[in-house]
Amino acid sequence: MKKETRFKFNGYLTQLAKLNGVSVSDIASKYTAEPSVAQTLETKIQESSSFLQKINIVPVDEQSGERLGLGIGSSIAGNTDTTQKDREPVDPTYIDGEGYKCTQTNSDTALPYAKLDLWAKFQDFQTRIRDAIITRQALDRIMIGFNGMKREKTSDRKTYPLLQDVNIGWLEKIRQEKPVQVMDKIVSEGEVISQTIRVGKGGDFLNLDALVMGAVNEKIAPWYQEDTELVVIVGRQLLADKYFPIVNRDQPNSEALAADLIISQKRIGNLPAVRAPFFPANAMLITRLDNLSIYWQAGTRRRSVIDNPKRDRVENYESVNEAYVVEDYDGACLVENIELLPEQADGNPGAALTAENIQTIVAAAVQGALDAQNAGGTGDGA
Repeated sequence: MKKETRFKFNGYLTQLAKLNGVSVSDIASKYTAEPSVAQTLETKIQESSSFLQKINIVPVDEQSGERLGLGIGSSIAGNTDTTQKDREPVDPTYIDGEGYKCTQTNSDTALPYAKLDLWAKFQDFQTRIRDAIITRQALDRIMIGFNGMKREKTSDRKTYPLLQDVNIGWLEKIRQEKPVQVMDKIVSEGEVISQTIRVGKGGDFLNLDALVMGAVNEKIAPWYQEDTELVVIVGRQLLADKYFPIVNRDQPNSEALAADLIISQKRIGNLPAVRAPFFPANAMLITRLDNLSIYWQAGTRRRSVIDNPKRDRVENYESVNEAYVVEDYDGACLVENIELLPEQADGNPGAALTAENIQTIVAAAVQGALDAQNAGGTGDGA
């Protein structure tokens, strides 16, 4: 580390110590971040990602407990004949299902001396160190949220490059806790007729618009169906072509309608289409964005910054207890294993469904998921 770099790095350590109320010598030992510092860091992580800004990142005091129910779970208006019975108040935030449990996630980074020497030339040296760390933490949270399947005591980044073994993310929570909200195959009368959801001529749905509309009608709770905040998060493979909100009309999937060009490029099944980093390529999630949450346990953000000359680098060890939460499963639907069928040159529509068949197929898929749940399974997509 160059002399100028050492001077600026020592200033960085001094600032860390001042903010957290510890001595500079304690920075190399594990210390608990001051509450205000931890909150500021969480805010910076959220602000570094436009996606994270649209979901909830919430501090909780307890490691485990009931979900906060940040959205509105049901209607409350009604009438009561008080000559016959008492009025019964309703908790609009009530949600059934499992609670949350925060578990430790480590975010350990190393910055080589050579990299710090380069950054020392800039006035924002300390800010560059901070931003390099929090930007990656933000991306990792999104990656875990969409791909996390389990939590291993020791994770393996080589085997699970999408951090599938760090924590249980939102999609897996839906699969495990409310499998009826998952569409991943087509089932009719208890028999699987397709291991994938085929979209295109000759498939189960003629286009993605029909699939999204059917999923909303059959799986999203009535009080969410007309919610203007409802969106569809879409995998990259499904946005290869332009899809338009015309249900089961005989038009090519990639047809461009000039009068609807700007809106149609961003909507599927009359819902705004959202792209997010690391979302599964052949899946869709229909929900409000604020139905997704990350809880972090207050008082658990711990840190240690070590100057390691043996490796010519500065090592930053951080950890925090956190949980990924779907606030209301009735306001979410996960559609996965979507297969886009190639266009048929002869123009024969084959077995493509009409609008009248959508509810029949989706209802069959719902029944299949219910049968699996009643049988004691964790859901078709688990």
